[in-house]
Amino acid sequence: MTKKTLFSFFFILGVSASIKAQNRNPFGKPLIPDMNADASIQQINGTFYCYATTDGYGKGLKSSGPPILWKSKDFVNWSFEGTYFPSAVKELYWAPSKVVPANGKFYIYPTVNGYMYPAVADKPEGPFKLARGKDEWFKPFTPSTLLQTKKPNGIDAEIFIDDDKQAYVFWNTRHAAKLMPDMITVDSAVQVISTPRTQYSEGPIFFKRKGIYYYLYTIGGNEKYQYAYIMSKVSPLGPYVFPKNDIITTTNYEKGLFGPGHGSVFNLEGTDKYYIAFLEFGRGSTNRQTYVSPLTFASDGTINPVEVSLDGVGELAKVKHRKPLQVGHAFASSTADSVKIKPISDPAFKREEFFDSKFAFDGSNGSRWMAKEGDTSSWIVADLGKIKSVNLSEVYFIRPAAGHAYLLETSTDGKLWQKSGGHSDIKVQSPHVDQLAVKCRYLRIKILNGVAGLWEWHLY
Repeated sequence: MTKKTLFSFFFILGVSASIKAQNRNPFGKPLIPDMNADASIQQINGTFYCYATTDGYGKGLKSSGPPILWKSKDFVNWSFEGTYFPSAVKELYWAPSKVVPANGKFYIYPTVNGYMYPAVADKPEGPFKLARGKDEWFKPFTPSTLLQTKKPNGIDAEIFIDDDKQAYVFWNTRHAAKLMPDMITVDSAVQVISTPRTQYSEGPIFFKRKGIYYYLYTIGGNEKYQYAYIMSKVSPLGPYVFPKNDIITTTNYEKGLFGPGHGSVFNLEGTDKYYIAFLEFGRGSTNRQTYVSPLTFASDGTINPVEVSLDGVGELAKVKHRKPLQVGHAFASSTADSVKIKPISDPAFKREEFFDSKFAFDGSNGSRWMAKEGDTSSWIVADLGKIKSVNLSEVYFIRPAAGHAYLLETSTDGKLWQKSGGHSDIKVQSPHVDQLAVKCRYLRIKILNGVAGLWEWHLY
């Protein structure tokens, strides 16, 4: 190779590296290493639970993933295994409520095939089953005969149990009613809550703090999703007062966050520290992720406008962790072409997603490596820079609810490889964990089945 050719080679390489260095993650740090929306988050006996709509199946409201329960001890490292509602796996499963304890059981209220249903289990993890019988899909929440009708109406159930043990149900278009002690029968006196903003509304959030009831409701949609609220010191059913500054989540152009919508409010057990979870309309349609920001209050009980951001809130509980190994370089069989995301309702919305292999090691659940379409032998390699002891591998695949099979190999020189982990059968879980006891410089994941991409790969 001549000096001129060599110079040209390194010039091209330098330009390529420079261009690649510009590829950034515009999605910040969402909570979960997956696409999900409508999250209901709560802390139960020191464990955080996230019930949500599983997004990312590419067909809008005509598709959804199965019921997945993500759990975490620290609010940073999340995992799931299998499904918590087996009979709903093949249904359109959206917007589950938080679980509520009653009658010695736990109840959850998802929207299935466009209608709300109650389900019951012995523990928050499930498995849940329909509360009305083995094969009978429940007929809930209509303004006439309610639970007994054949044509139910309503989505996005939110359940609240007051201090006197009376349960209430809230659903879309501002509907509210009492629940009977059986937790599956609705009082016939359905109310429509009056709000100062009258646009279509869904995703209600309801909670009580220091004697004040808060009703949060969405307005708008897509990149213009917002949350507004009203409050009452009398009853969950009102009368309500309308705070002057009632919009609490809205698009933040400065921070590049669009359409903070359907989510939940939760507090840390035994504290007055509150947080609001919300979906962000970052990739268009039903390709959403969940973010969390602090929720604070003024001295008169009104809610302060939320400083929504893509940064997350980090650990909410201290847990001892291993120190991860640093990956110096990553490369893959191929890299998917970048995608420019088109706005739906806001021309100011501009984003481009990149899929570089480095994103599998950047500690952010908003970025990902994906192989190029048509790559039937996809793999990704982590280069530790030198030979190190590796004891643990945790892999967070793209669309984990559909399942993956993979081969994990290790090498000291990048030429000779040995099998060190993985499994040939398809497993529905995240992360996929391999206990190792090897010394190597390189680790390679070969994806045998499942979507060819990783949100994150942690090595210890």
